[in-house]
Amino acid sequence: MKKVVRIVVFSLIGIVFLGTLFYLWKKSEKTPEVFNIEKASVNNIIKKTVATGAVVPRREIDIKPRVSGIIEEIYVEAGKMVHRGDKIARVKIIPNVVNLNEAESRLNRAKINYNNAKAEYDRNKKLFDQKVISISEFQRFEVSFNSSNEELETADNNLQLIKQGSSKSMGNATNTIITATIDGMVLNVPVKVGNSVIESNTFNEGTTIASIADMKDMIFLGKVDESEVGKIKAGMALIVTIGAITTEKYDAVLEYISPKGVEQDGAIQFEIKAAMKLKPGSFIRAGYSANADIVLDRRDSVLSISESVIKFEKDSAYVELETKTPQVFKKTYIKTGLSDGINIEVLSGVDKTSKIKGTKKEEVVAEEAPKN
Repeated sequence: MKKVVRIVVFSLIGIVFLGTLFYLWKKSEKTPEVFNIEKASVNNIIKKTVATGAVVPRREIDIKPRVSGIIEEIYVEAGKMVHRGDKIARVKIIPNVVNLNEAESRLNRAKINYNNAKAEYDRNKKLFDQKVISISEFQRFEVSFNSSNEELETADNNLQLIKQGSSKSMGNATNTIITATIDGMVLNVPVKVGNSVIESNTFNEGTTIASIADMKDMIFLGKVDESEVGKIKAGMALIVTIGAITTEKYDAVLEYISPKGVEQDGAIQFEIKAAMKLKPGSFIRAGYSANADIVLDRRDSVLSISESVIKFEKDSAYVELETKTPQVFKKTYIKTGLSDGINIEVLSGVDKTSKIKGTKKEEVVAEEAPKN
């Protein structure tokens, strides 16, 4: 009996020992690697660089007054469409005291000279009619009278200009009415009724009454880093994305590249301008921030693969294609074309049916839910 028990015990110990060895062997056995399979597809490959900037009107005009004074009336507001010659505002002139005094003094002197010349003219006119004096002598008094009359009218007009900004001889023309100089939309009216304004002259650019721009002719105004400016040239296509309108993309054509760079945040930036191609019925507000993808090169509807599956050997590129045996791969050299940094054009070596070795599959181990 004891012999039987001993045999059973040793048998159990042997089974446990062998089971442990088998478990440790299975645990130490290397798990076979499994890779994702990728395939080539037809895509558009676009090589581009990015410029940051804003969308602005090509023509934006600041309307300045031609006389100094106080804003008496404003006829427009921001957002209104105007045509050339439309009224923008009216300025009430506050005359300079010194100039006003000189103008009044000149008018008084002109009146004195006129009255004296008129008296001389009337007296000699009677003598000429009586044939007492010759025509040549009479003409001297006639010229003097006409000159004094012209001087009187000029002095009177000058006084009216200083006081009112217009005169009788000017008719409807006046400097006190500020008008639009182009057709477009009023972007801004920075002044209010009662504000003092300064005329535009040699020494002062003057007070801006309003800003007007043609909103149908917009451009992308941006900057490109010096490392990229050598790759671009006028005539290149741009794809503009506006920050406030993320659902739309706009085409543009590069028109201008600044010949001189400007330092900004420690880097040299070059200004660029591109003509926007607006879609029918679309409206873009001036000053929208935007990014422009400058298309350096592109290939449409070409066979491409992800750059991540390509490996390099010296000057050659290759991929690993799956053989008839699953998860068994062979090296295949390929010829590549244009790359956008994510996908790359494949000229030869693979086709749509090729099974390309991709990234390694990661084992997902489900964690045991904690017991309550």
